[in-house]
Amino acid sequence: MRAEDAAASGQHTNEPHANGIASRLNWLRAGVLGANDGIVSVAAIVVGVASATSAFFPILTAGMAGLVGGAISMALGEYVSVSSQRDSERALVARERRELREMPEEELDELTGMLRDRGLSASTARQVAVELTDRDPLAAHLSLELNIVEDDIANPWHAAVASAVAFTIGAILPMLAILLPPVEVRIPLTFTAVLLALALTGALGAKLGGSPLLRPTIRVVVGGALALGATFAIGSLLGTTVA
Repeated sequence: MRAEDAAASGQHTNEPHANGIASRLNWLRAGVLGANDGIVSVAAIVVGVASATSAFFPILTAGMAGLVGGAISMALGEYVSVSSQRDSERALVARERRELREMPEEELDELTGMLRDRGLSASTARQVAVELTDRDPLAAHLSLELNIVEDDIANPWHAAVASAVAFTIGAILPMLAILLPPVEVRIPLTFTAVLLALALTGALGAKLGGSPLLRPTIRVVVGGALALGATFAIGSLLGTTVA
């Protein structure tokens, strides 16, 4: 929405009033979470293996297995989750459309009641309900009764693809950090690169959610550090035991 159009409609340009915002935020959220999971899970795998052995191919094999399996798992999980949400929303839309067709007067009374519950007087609520019904009764009921915008129903393919691609991109970072440097610095370098990347994804996720940056960022970084520390300790213990 252009700034002049937003101003004319009483909207602020920095607030999410634009059409399609829910579906875009859905795949952006999936992308950020996918990148975060890719960074943490693959980093934990390769750090654990690298702490047990310095051999190149075991680390590469474990990292690639984690990358491929994780990307597929993330995509499948997002697809199933968002598909279930979409099916539920479509069922609600179909039910509301049927009710408007079969009992329009009762639906008008219901819309009036919802508007009165929001603080409008009886006469004003009735007038607004009539005007909304004349314009688009389905959209009015979906918005006020169900908090749904029909054109904004989430797309499971968008979420699945965004999650899989983001997981892969996130997973590449720890793979490169653990495989490219000399053996003696690969683990501390991976720790540093991963924690910096997690700080970035944590801040980005907070920004997308409209929350303050510091606490979510610290939470993600601390969680990642704990995961890396745990797998490093396990790999070191197993490596020592095997040796």
